[in-house]
Amino acid sequence: MEEHDQAVADARAHLAAKAEGARRPLGPLPADFAATRAALHRVAEDVLKPKRELETGNEIALGFTPGGFGTPPWDRGVASVTSGLIRVEGVEIVTVEGDGESREPAGEIDPAGAAALADWFAFGTVVLAELIARHQVLEPAPIRLWPEHFDVATELGSEAAEQRANYGASPGDDGHPEPYLYVGPWDQSVADADSDGLWDATTFVGAEMPYARIVASDDQVNAALEFMEARLLG
Repeated sequence: MEEHDQAVADARAHLAAKAEGARRPLGPLPADFAATRAALHRVAEDVLKPKRELETGNEIALGFTPGGFGTPPWDRGVASVTSGLIRVEGVEIVTVEGDGESREPAGEIDPAGAAALADWFAFGTVVLAELIARHQVLEPAPIRLWPEHFDVATELGSEAAEQRANYGASPGDDGHPEPYLYVGPWDQSVADADSDGLWDATTFVGAEMPYARIVASDDQVNAALEFMEARLLG
């Protein structure tokens, strides 16, 4: 879908450049990953989200961008009256307005943690893009990185038939110190009626795949896809 095409292309290029290639792009997390994630979450909510809303009038969603995450470009900003974007690349905030670019520190951010977060968002974006490509009939939504939740996510399935669900990749939260994949059915009775152990999330109604299980896989993208496809509702 056009809205996320550039993010998907950038994410594929990011994974392809990893030393282990696209089969095993994820590795062990730095010790202070959770602190880095929290700090960059604040940047997403307090800096990037307000800037995109200011320039577009109403849009807040972000996406994967090279080296991290950021806004899609705008052609003519409401405030700046020029083209531009804002994104996080590594430990820097990059602001583009017209032909000019400026960079400033994102805060006291650990470079290794920022790199691991970029790897995760690239991985999640590629997994969701593959899921969408395989299941176009399930009315997929664009892949977006929501500042509040700070995850990349999409939706698939028929809402009318009560078979729609959220599919996403979270870098972690208060209940999860490490990243995880998730599926969250809109109709929670789907999980309530589970007899196969598919809906095993611990802090929400749905299913989750922890980072350790993903990293241990010989083909991490396919393992993630198998997890999500086993829980497709449509």
